[in-house]
Amino acid sequence: MSGLVLKLGPRERILINGAVIENGDRRSRLSIVTPNANILRLRDALHPDEAKTPVRRVCYTAQLILTGDVEPDEARKQLLRRIEEISHIFTDSDSRQLLTKATETLISGQYYQTLKALRALIPREDRILASSLQ
Repeated sequence: MSGLVLKLGPRERILINGAVIENGDRRSRLSIVTPNANILRLRDALHPDEAKTPVRRVCYTAQLILTGDVEPDEARKQLLRRIEEISHIFTDSDSRQLLTKATETLISGQYYQTLKALRALIPREDRILASSLQ
């Protein structure tokens, strides 16, 4: 069986195709077998006020696709453009791999995986911004 496997902590909430689902009192594991289901862990969700840096803005746009707040086709074009812009900043091989994965999953409509790859760039962006302030 393929698909996405979510491991949820007690009382953790997720959004699946617009419905908020809360886990019970114990840890659990869900296998999402429906292809192209829009899923967002609410603990990973960015608040609009947090989308102040290039990577966070890209993550927020990917998140809007998962929540159903934007049309995927429109957002895909915008995301591809922004990923290209970010690729001029993140030139190390690890970041390039994440950006490549984000691009590939975006093109194939795997928006959760796109968001996951982009979120991995946030700590790197934080380090770059912190070092530029010193």
